[in-house]
Amino acid sequence: RHAHRHRVVERAVVAGHGTFAAGLVSAVEQITGRGDRFVAVSNEGQGGAELEGRLERLVGESGARVVFTDLPVGSCSMAVRRLQRRCPGLLLVTGVNLPLLLDVAMSEDPDAQAGARAALARGRAAMMEVGG
Repeated sequence: RHAHRHRVVERAVVAGHGTFAAGLVSAVEQITGRGDRFVAVSNEGQGGAELEGRLERLVGESGARVVFTDLPVGSCSMAVRRLQRRCPGLLLVTGVNLPLLLDVAMSEDPDAQAGARAALARGRAAMMEVGG
């Protein structure tokens, strides 16, 4: 955890298929040195209830109030949506990409949800078409 003005910057969970989340967090670490702001989770080999339980434990242990997932209707997102019923303050952001996570990693806002919401527009804007 990183301190900023005597406040702790919250961690966030990144969840997805295969090694997607770990790859994103690894890239954030290589580029910014702030990969420790995220906890990576894979859905590999886990059923819905098992994944939901794992996410609930990680959210509780890390104090995360934001979970980033790869697909809006994937198993990770569905597990987080069920988890939100028990944790109504939990924010789900789907369709995560590297520019969005880099923005969140570099944010000094101690409120992870505010940082995630601000990064979302920039993450969308980072997608572009070149050539073709």
